[in-house]
Amino acid sequence: MIDFRTRPDDYRHWRLSIDGAVATLALDVDESGGIAGDYALKLNSYDLGVDIELADAIQRLRFQHPEVRAVVLASAKERVFSAGANIPMLARATHGDKVNFCKFTNETRNAIEDASAHSGQRWMTVIAGTAAGGGYELALATDHIVLVDDGATAVSLPEVPLLAVLPGTGGLTRVVDKRCVRRDRADYFCTTGEGVRGRRALEWKLVDELVPRSRLEDAVAARAGALAATSDRPADANGIVLPPLERTLGDDAVEYGHVHVALDRARGTATLTVSAPDEPPPADAAAIHAAGADFWPLALARELDDAILHLRFNEPALGTWILKTAGAADNVAAADAALAAHSGDWLVREITLYLKRVLKRLDVSARSLVALIEPGSCFAGTLLELALAADRSFMLDGSFEESNLPPATLRLTAMNTGPLPMANGLSRLQSRFLDDADALAAAHDALGSDLDAGAAEALGLVTFAPDDIDWGDEVRIAIEARAAFSPDALSGMEASLRFAGPETLETKIFGRLSAWQNWIFQRPNTTGPEGALALYGSGTQPSFDRNRV
Repeated sequence: MIDFRTRPDDYRHWRLSIDGAVATLALDVDESGGIAGDYALKLNSYDLGVDIELADAIQRLRFQHPEVRAVVLASAKERVFSAGANIPMLARATHGDKVNFCKFTNETRNAIEDASAHSGQRWMTVIAGTAAGGGYELALATDHIVLVDDGATAVSLPEVPLLAVLPGTGGLTRVVDKRCVRRDRADYFCTTGEGVRGRRALEWKLVDELVPRSRLEDAVAARAGALAATSDRPADANGIVLPPLERTLGDDAVEYGHVHVALDRARGTATLTVSAPDEPPPADAAAIHAAGADFWPLALARELDDAILHLRFNEPALGTWILKTAGAADNVAAADAALAAHSGDWLVREITLYLKRVLKRLDVSARSLVALIEPGSCFAGTLLELALAADRSFMLDGSFEESNLPPATLRLTAMNTGPLPMANGLSRLQSRFLDDADALAAAHDALGSDLDAGAAEALGLVTFAPDDIDWGDEVRIAIEARAAFSPDALSGMEASLRFAGPETLETKIFGRLSAWQNWIFQRPNTTGPEGALALYGSGTQPSFDRNRV
């Protein structure tokens, strides 16, 4: 089983040091520390375990170190930055493991860009040695790349010529969309195995700065200081501790404090029930800081994040996730109001950004999402985003026979109007009502109201609103039908339908990633017995089917 919980004391591959406003995160991969244990992580190459630690470090820098305004990403090894994803690991991995690995590494690099764009924690990379494939893609996620000008240090994306695949963590998109490298130059760069170095790398905008080794330390300090000066993070604030996440694993359930996951392998479903807080959370900033990781929105984000990753990697056959909620809507609305009232506070900002990232992780998960809104549910504000993220939602019209629970309601809050955007830059309401300003305005006008099934259906907030007579059959048929369809076709369909509207760097990366990985990673040119991944490093050239498809 893959466990995404870690902490700095347990890191095997990263060294984190902090000097005032500047943190240094140095990659120092333990060759014998592969997460599967049967390959060597040479030349700072990485696998999922390396990236789990990186994701944890990014999170801790944001929450535990508000004084850190700039982060320097570097290598602790001589003459190599990173050789990228470990090739023997990829060659051994199943197709699903490859895709999940690349998706997680993309989300981790997106978290770096999110910190730079929204948290005032600017990132830069120092490349003093080879940065190939995923190693250079990691650098591409940062704001500024410093390259040592020594005639040997180079950057490269050699996947096409060497492995018959594409850069798996957004390299192609970031080269042309983010760094605006000219297309013909990008074509050359991505088809040469030896990479580009020195003056040409700078002129082609593959890096931002050339520095001789003799001046490297001073140049990095100056650049990090300049980046830190642009930040609005408080220099004298105290961070909060992110303690180990408590979780109980059973044969058919995963339990957290606010999230319960029921596993039904016979039906191929996982039912995630998210609970509202038992009482209104703290309303003032000082009390939110005092509550720390126990503040409900943050506790919820951490638990839901872990649950999504656990299901992605450890329960791949559970193709339908049923989303439920429970508790008091007033308590969720109070939490949302606290987030909105103190949005300028650094910690509140981080919590809101974390909720955004977790919901984005839900959006890009290759699972069918079905929301069930029943008596006792609490689809309000932040928790309503779960229903808005679903591919289909059912809301019971009325109550169940012999139940003393009142009919279910929905409640929109300010958290549904923009603070939690999707990868396309739009709120889930905006994506839902694309090019329908009247419907969007009507939904916004209903903010704060408890909407019954009829009102929710009229506003377009749910897909269907059956009564208790039809509820069981309609829900059952929908879930059984999902299990009967091809998982591959469903993944492609859902990914295509979820992100209507404008294209962004993020939607390009995930959309194209889903398309090419699910095709190229299964082609014999790549993974067959005579394919490039299987023969890499053997001295034998792959045998390609030369037909273009």
